[in-house]
Amino acid sequence: MKGFKFAGIHSGIKKNDQKDLGLICCETPAVSAALFTRNMVIAAPVILGKEQIKKGLCQAVLVNSGNANCFTGDRGIEDAIACSKMVAASLEIPQDLVLTSSTGVIGQNLPMEKFKTGVPKIVTQLSENHIDDFADAILTTDTCKKVVKKSGMIKEKKFSIMGIAKGSGMIRPDMATMLAFICTDINISAKNLKTSLTAANEKSFNRITIDGDTSTNDTLLALANDTSGVEINDMESKKIFQDILDKVCFDLAKMVVKDGEGATKLIQIIVKGAQTKKDAFKASETIAHSNLVKTAIYGEDPNWGRITAAAGRSGAHVVPEKIDLFFDDQALVLKGKWLGLEAEKKTAQIMKKDDITILLDLNLGNETDYFWFCDFSENYVKINAEYRS
Repeated sequence: MKGFKFAGIHSGIKKNDQKDLGLICCETPAVSAALFTRNMVIAAPVILGKEQIKKGLCQAVLVNSGNANCFTGDRGIEDAIACSKMVAASLEIPQDLVLTSSTGVIGQNLPMEKFKTGVPKIVTQLSENHIDDFADAILTTDTCKKVVKKSGMIKEKKFSIMGIAKGSGMIRPDMATMLAFICTDINISAKNLKTSLTAANEKSFNRITIDGDTSTNDTLLALANDTSGVEINDMESKKIFQDILDKVCFDLAKMVVKDGEGATKLIQIIVKGAQTKKDAFKASETIAHSNLVKTAIYGEDPNWGRITAAAGRSGAHVVPEKIDLFFDDQALVLKGKWLGLEAEKKTAQIMKKDDITILLDLNLGNETDYFWFCDFSENYVKINAEYRS
């Protein structure tokens, strides 16, 4: 994308020559907006980022994987500042235009000697063509890179939005649920960018879960560099931009869930017919978080009682006698009554698919909400049991 350069290298933070240091650089300061984790235990780069983003400008983002720089006290703050100073010096830009982000093991100090050699090296690797290198460098337990790019037209001018994310575990909808970086070539105010980013996040990253854990480092950052000449300054242009941004974030969010640690299936739970929007959210969120539901889906067992029980404990208003439950187009429960073994056998066949939609109709109102989640397998336990080994 014009005006943005990327790089990703192995600096020695991670073993086995894996890339572990990524850099995004804008040719000029970009309008910026960000959302951060709501966890009360937050990493040093998040503490600093919350303050830096208030000015609404950013020119470079340094991201390391393999170390979260969290629960590291004053030294963690000092190390994050030192990293931003290294980038600023190497790029010859103001230090307050550099943001840092980290992901990895909590409670370990950054190996600063790796940054002292890595930062000068990564600056030399910056290129418009090194997007994949950056996407690879920010991964932890992920099994694949996550990059999405889409374009739109406003007043006969083309604009583009690209998103790069990492996330596979510690995923819960409570802000951003991972690291994600959005780059766009539009002209937009920091206020409008924050508004659009918040709306897109609510429909995407705040509607996914893998394991119900909110990370200490969650960051969703957007950068707009005004190289397309497209201005977002009226209702029509805002809507067009919002639609494309929503799609980029939504696709990234689904990629995160599909790449969930040990996951074998991608599931959407839709709750409709709720009395209130809050009820629809509560019921869908609780079902998506349920370990019993996740394990039943992994076992391809149409244990519908786990789904209805989760809805019942969610805090949403539920009347069991009114509930309908579908797997894809197959009804399993209608008006609170199980449809029998034949319906269950057909449902079991649907559950062999990699991508499943579950529809729970409460038949109490007109509100609908949804979540995307994945199943739980033995590999989830194995991956997390050996994470620091």
